[in-house]
Amino acid sequence: MGDPRKLKNKYSKPKKLLDKARIEEDSRFKYLYGLKNMRELWIATHELKKVRHEARRLLSLTEAQRKAEEGIVLSKLQRMGILDEKAKVEDVLSLTVKDILERRLQTIVVRKGLALTMAQSRQLITHGFIAVGERMINIPSYMVSAAEHASIRHYKKIELEHRMVEAKPAAKEATPAAAEKAEEAKPAAAS
Repeated sequence: MGDPRKLKNKYSKPKKLLDKARIEEDSRFKYLYGLKNMRELWIATHELKKVRHEARRLLSLTEAQRKAEEGIVLSKLQRMGILDEKAKVEDVLSLTVKDILERRLQTIVVRKGLALTMAQSRQLITHGFIAVGERMINIPSYMVSAAEHASIRHYKKIELEHRMVEAKPAAKEATPAAAEKAEEAKPAAAS
């Protein structure tokens, strides 16, 4: 039968795990995009590193070699909706993690107005309320391609209401009768 394949990590941890500035920035991304944990951010960062590494490799090639290979990298990013059709290899180097996170299903559901918050978006996706085309997708980190972007919809009928938090009523002035009842209730509760 053969040996089982060796699985690789989809992410790489930061070189300095306890860097305060990096932790604050990562926490901000985690909050803004409703990520479950830092690993989801590290996966997006790893994907960005791979694409940028390939772009730097292409820029180091001769002009003839670059023309032959740059279409592969650019077409992939264009299919994913990260770059537009007029982009060049140099534009790949200006991409950020934010560009990758914007293509996640969880983010697009909120941007299209199918959910009110990132947390609600994540919950709707995991509970099977969101479809891409005719398929129900229950993975919040699903990378939506540009062709699939228009076909995101609710899979099951659901009513979303924006619930307003009601303010607590102002404290009423204590009347002498209410104060007497409160005093009587204190000794009864103590015994």
